[in-house]
Amino acid sequence: MKLELFQIDSFTEEIFHGNPACVVPLKRWLPDELLLKIAKENAVAETAFFIDNGSTIHLRWFTPEIEMDLCGHATLAAAHCLISHLNYNKSRIIFETQVGELNVDIKDGIYYMDFPSRMPEPSTLPDIIIKSLNIQPMEIFKSRDYVLLYKSEEDIKNIKIERSVFDLINLDPGGVVVTATGTDSDFVSRYFTPQSTILEDPVTGSAYCSLIPLWSSRLGKNKLFSRQLSKRGGQLYCEDKNERVIVAGKARTYSMGHIWIE
Repeated sequence: MKLELFQIDSFTEEIFHGNPACVVPLKRWLPDELLLKIAKENAVAETAFFIDNGSTIHLRWFTPEIEMDLCGHATLAAAHCLISHLNYNKSRIIFETQVGELNVDIKDGIYYMDFPSRMPEPSTLPDIIIKSLNIQPMEIFKSRDYVLLYKSEEDIKNIKIERSVFDLINLDPGGVVVTATGTDSDFVSRYFTPQSTILEDPVTGSAYCSLIPLWSSRLGKNKLFSRQLSKRGGQLYCEDKNERVIVAGKARTYSMGHIWIE
């Protein structure tokens, strides 16, 4: 069996930045066990698999460990793959996913993804996470992910995770996002996942389902610009639309090839 394979850097204008995702177009669904093995072999945070049904695209996301309910950067990568490499010529891409239909519009090289809003609620933090952090947050929120609010961008840059402690907790399919107001952006963030092959995710589109409504309410504005402060870095254009959020960014193709499965 020969499958096409694309590796795409999402939420960036240049390769070696943003968040790398693999994209594998399919004609039919393969067994979940095989999809998971492919994702593990790809050795990136997420692999997107999709089938073009004509009017819609059935999209699924796998980490090297589990199937995810939602992934922003791999959705962007899948959209970029369709538009840039597979001659997809519809004005809007409609993805069918576990969380319902996700629409993606493209304008001036930016992919605008329409995602569900997940406003986080005030919460308390498990002791394991508290002990794993070198800097404690000012406020704690929770939706799918724990959202930890800090005083400054400098705090976010300086956060360190004691992985031997952090990995004692399982938050599947969520993680921990740390965030603060930015110096040259509306807000900044970093994202960590315990018990994951990749501890810090370079750019985490799905986390913005919670970050956007939180910061929109705090800053009193609907349109925001954000930076994710991982080593690779990422830029996101955000909009709060009440029950939905727009998570937008650019993408660049790093490689194209094939998978051979006997």
